Amino acid sequence: MAESESGADKSEQPTEKRLRESREKGQLARSRELNTVAVTLGGIGGLLASGGSLAHSMMAMMRDSFDLSREALMDEATMSMLLLHSGIIALNAALPLLVVLLIVSIVGPISLGGWLFSAQAMAPKFSRMNPLSGLKRMFSAKALVELLKALGKFLVILTVALLVLNAYMDDLLSIAKQPLDLAIIHSAQTVGWCALWMACGLILIAAVDVPFQLWDNKKKLMMTKQEVRDEYKDSEGKPEVKSKIRQLQRAAAERRMMQAVPEADVVITNPTHFAVALKYDASGGGAPRLLAKGGDHLALKIREVAQEHQVTILESPALARAVYYSTELDQEIPAGLYLAVAQVLAYVYQLRQHRSGKGRRPDPLNDLPIPPELRK
Repeated sequence: MAESESGADKSEQPTEKRLRESREKGQLARSRELNTVAVTLGGIGGLLASGGSLAHSMMAMMRDSFDLSREALMDEATMSMLLLHSGIIALNAALPLLVVLLIVSIVGPISLGGWLFSAQAMAPKFSRMNPLSGLKRMFSAKALVELLKALGKFLVILTVALLVLNAYMDDLLSIAKQPLDLAIIHSAQTVGWCALWMACGLILIAAVDVPFQLWDNKKKLMMTKQEVRDEYKDSEGKPEVKSKIRQLQRAAAERRMMQAVPEADVVITNPTHFAVALKYDASGGGAPRLLAKGGDHLALKIREVAQEHQVTILESPALARAVYYSTELDQEIPAGLYLAVAQVLAYVYQLRQHRSGKGRRPDPLNDLPIPPELRK
């Protein structure tokens, strides 16, 4: 199990934030062996595909360069034109191979880890100039792995090269007996196929190196339990700070509710544990809205403010609980409570008329129609 500099075990998987930061710093799994295989195979494949035309172009360039008249040799302008012509032939012949090499040199690195441009990775790091750090890297486990890979590459390439030379021995010897033009083409093809088989040996090294680089990069990104906790605190905020923020938010919400209670038409209570303040705007055409609600101490404060501003307080435990649990602040009551709240508001209006001397006292409300699913 990996250990951090403090000695703690890195047993936790990297978080999304850790992965994102490592990518911004350019810390991705990269395999030089995979890049080498891609460039080598791409170059050799391009050589085999364009080897015939490349050989013909070389022969044409050599023929034009050595088959010259005496007048051309003595004319500087002719020699300059001949040099330019030879350069154009060489460029046209090598252009397909160069394009293939350009493509594979881009595809190879991004095939493992994807495309990445990191300014932080390009910034100079003066810590790498420290001789002690350099010695530490030279004698590290990673340096040992690189040494073993280099030795493995040498042995694999040597073995494949001996097998290929033994298999193509007759072809190589037969080139000496062929005409010049056929010998050049045959040589290019033979060299291309020999190089291809030797490059295939690098696939074995890459097949070992790619999983190792993925494992090594993942091991570097592993986190300790303390690092995970610290990151959570940094991203989500410290618990004591979040608790203080929630406390301030609750206090602000309570102040807003207390300011809205005097505007209510009625405050319905439990009578002691719950209190809800409702208001109905007849001109708005909507349902009654919940202006304030609270339990225990907050319910007591709502009743005190209602009494202070002469807002009607009505005891209806079932309705108070139903509104409290089913309706959020500044929202309309659910449709299932329309009839019960309408009866309450009618009672409040009749009570106001009675208090002003314009009507008889209304009968007390009993058994308000509250749907079973809204009863709490």
